[in-house]
Amino acid sequence: MTATAPREEQLWSRCAGCATLLYRKRLRRNLDVCPECGVHVRLGAPDRLRQLTDPGSFRPLPDRPADVDPIGFVDVVPYPHRITAARAGTGLAEAVLCGTAALGGHPAVLAVMDFRFLGGSLGCAVGELITRAAERALDDRAPLILVTASGGARMQEGVLSLMQMATVSQAVAALREAGLLTISVLTDPTYGGVAASFATNTDVVIAESGARMGFAGPRVIRQVTGRALPEGFQTADFLLRHGQVDMVVPRRALRGRLVALLAATRAGRAPATVTQRIPVPAARPAVPRQPDRGAPGPTAADPWATVRLARHPGRPTSLDYLDAAFDGFVELHGDRLGGDCPAVVGGLARLAGRPVMVIGHQKGHTTAELVARNFGMASPAGHRKALRLMRLAARLGLPVVTLVDTPGADPGVGAEEQGQAAAIAENILALTVLPTPVVAVITGEGGSGGALALAVADRVLMLQHAVYSVISPEGCAAILWPDRSAAPEAARALRLTAPDLHRLGVVDEIVPEPAGGAHDDPDATARTLGDAVRDALLPLHDVPTATLVRRRRQRFRRFGAAGTGARTGAR
Repeated sequence: MTATAPREEQLWSRCAGCATLLYRKRLRRNLDVCPECGVHVRLGAPDRLRQLTDPGSFRPLPDRPADVDPIGFVDVVPYPHRITAARAGTGLAEAVLCGTAALGGHPAVLAVMDFRFLGGSLGCAVGELITRAAERALDDRAPLILVTASGGARMQEGVLSLMQMATVSQAVAALREAGLLTISVLTDPTYGGVAASFATNTDVVIAESGARMGFAGPRVIRQVTGRALPEGFQTADFLLRHGQVDMVVPRRALRGRLVALLAATRAGRAPATVTQRIPVPAARPAVPRQPDRGAPGPTAADPWATVRLARHPGRPTSLDYLDAAFDGFVELHGDRLGGDCPAVVGGLARLAGRPVMVIGHQKGHTTAELVARNFGMASPAGHRKALRLMRLAARLGLPVVTLVDTPGADPGVGAEEQGQAAAIAENILALTVLPTPVVAVITGEGGSGGALALAVADRVLMLQHAVYSVISPEGCAAILWPDRSAAPEAARALRLTAPDLHRLGVVDEIVPEPAGGAHDDPDATARTLGDAVRDALLPLHDVPTATLVRRRRQRFRRFGAAGTGARTGAR
């Protein structure tokens, strides 16, 4: 190879779609879209901003959150080393660039994700930066444009990365309340927690040509279902056909379409009241310990043992708790849109003489029950049924109790066709503003966005041998370790047990279980759970609605990088 070969390689680029060898300057002039086949090359955030904004108008937000390693995560490489490598490889501080700019002379605030930085994963710092961008839009009374490119939540930050779905969603909710336009631009790829939150709960959702979006990725769906995927599955055109986006726009027309949207809405009339931004906490406050409810059983020595206890087939289900801890349960069915998901049950009941709305995941004890209930994995119809019951509870002035026990949301083809990501996103958004008390209990498995869709609450309780995680240990091991046999090690790294999450402030109270686990004495567990929920609800009953919602938002706001500070996590 001659000395000029490296330079020659930089001058040319081979299209991943049609394999045509393209002159690099020609490709750049065509906005990194192949002129032969139309494949849209992935863009870094700086290039995306140059294409969308008026020349010289972009001003990055001045704030930079503290570096965080909230759970001291180590796989084959310590998490801080991965961050350092990502910064060196991209020249960026994090997986998103945020700032103010003009598009066609119209002011806007933008948050543009970059897939090159750890797969564009959503962690505490990314959630904090996007939330601050939304708060800047609220202060400036300007539209917010989110450009997404992400594989999902950042597993190295454990369940705290999952909390960012709620944190950013409530910032979007504040803009909704203030009458300010929010737009998301889906680019390739947008998956997982980002898809199931701010990518799909904005006012307008645009898919760039060539984008792919879904809650579960194609590989996961193939592994779970054993089926071949339909042609064009999860592509922009697929999303448009299934009603999940407003439009599909080629890159060359994207700036013009955004300018048109900003121009059309600029003259809109703002509502009389403006939502107040949630103040950024200086540091996460200590979580007060609750009074003991008797001597808890022995804590499993190893998190992997806790995972197995949480999955025990004899563990009480939501219907078991409704039968033993609540009175007069009347089940309500259907999402009123065409489905009734058996993995979610809900309805009216009484607790200590007071009416409540109870919604929970339902698994089963036998193989036949588990299959019939889809192992507690909710479909979009299940999330929409839950949303309908939450809104009914708010209209009736009833508190909501949720019982969370799911490996995650349904990862099937049908669920993706019916808008799984958007259904989860809408539940999270609705819970951030629900004008009635909400208490969530993690009773078994709290798996990823499927769990969070029922767990954005004023108080979060967790049974002693339950688990709550951004990803399953097996899934984490398959991605970050050489093979899935490292699941026990991943379980330890994820900090997914009740004591871990209580220390992190994600869980307010640990509800003790009988020795050996809830399945050893289901009735005693149900009584203890009922008492814990009753005590958690009592102080919430008389809280004014505005205060209740504000405190709920403050709860999740503290899970950003500003709330975690520079902690290095529990080690």
